[in-house]
Amino acid sequence: MDYRLGAAATAAGHRLVVHDSLGSTNTEALERARSGEAGPLWVVARRQEAGRGRRGNSWTSPPGNLAASLLLSVDDVDPGRLATLGFVAGVALVDAVRVVCGDARTCVSADATHRDEVEGSRPTEVGGPRLKWPNDVLLDGAKLAGILLEAETLRDGRRIVVVGFGVNVAAAPEGLPYAATCLRQAGCVVDAPDVLRALSDTIVAAMRLWHQGEGFGHVRARWLASAAGLGRPVSVSLGTGRVQGIFETIDDAGRLVVVSDDGTRRTVTAGEVHFGTAATAA
Repeated sequence: MDYRLGAAATAAGHRLVVHDSLGSTNTEALERARSGEAGPLWVVARRQEAGRGRRGNSWTSPPGNLAASLLLSVDDVDPGRLATLGFVAGVALVDAVRVVCGDARTCVSADATHRDEVEGSRPTEVGGPRLKWPNDVLLDGAKLAGILLEAETLRDGRRIVVVGFGVNVAAAPEGLPYAATCLRQAGCVVDAPDVLRALSDTIVAAMRLWHQGEGFGHVRARWLASAAGLGRPVSVSLGTGRVQGIFETIDDAGRLVVVSDDGTRRTVTAGEVHFGTAATAA
C-alpha cells in the first residue's frame, strides 16, 4: 500500500510528497518552506535516518514505521499561541490511532501487567493511546510516538511551522532508556500508510477546533481526556532541579500544572516528566 492523504485532508488543500529515504522529514519540510513552499504540505519518508526528537534526541524510523511532517503557514496566528499546535497534533494522533485500530480498548499488549509488576509501578493506564506531556503518545505506558514542533520566520517575513510525527507502527526501537512499543506489538495490525491517511484527516478536524489558537480551550479539554498520569504523582526534571507533586492539569497556555504536598501550584513550561514510582525516584 502506498501513501495517500484522506478525503478531508485533500478537500482542505493538503498535498503530499513521499521520499524513499530522508535524513529528516522536518528538515526537508523546512527546506521546502525556505524555497517558497507555503503548505499545507505533508512530507513523508519510507525510511528516516536522522530524525530529530525533543531536546536534540535522535529519532530513527525504519521502513514500516511512520515518519511524516506537516508544513503549515501561520502568518495569521498569534505567535504566542503557536506552541499549542503541539497539543493539536497530539489530539489528532490519538484520534488517528483509534481510527485505524478500531475500539481503543483492544490496543493493550499482553505484557503490560508484567511490566507493571517488574517496575513496581501502579497499574498501567489502559484503554488505548495516552498523551504524555508535552509531546509523546504512550500505549500501555510505553512510548508509541513522538511529536516535534519547529517554527521559523523566513527571510521574506513569512512564518511557518513544521509538525513532525514519528510513530512506531511495525517495530519499536530497542536499547532506549525508556520502554517503547509499536502498534503491531499491541495487536493493531496496520501499515504506516493507514496511519498517515487517518492522521491527515484527524489533524484537519483538530485544527478547525483549534481555530488559529482561539479554540485552544476545546483542544485542551480533548487533550486532558486522554492525558497520561493525570491526578498521579509526577516529577519534572528541569535541568537545574525538579518539580514534584500531583499532575493536576495543563493551563490555557499548555503548561503543566503540578500541585506540591503543601498545596502550592507550579507551572512548568518544559522538562522531562516521570510518573508513579519513577516520579518519587527521579
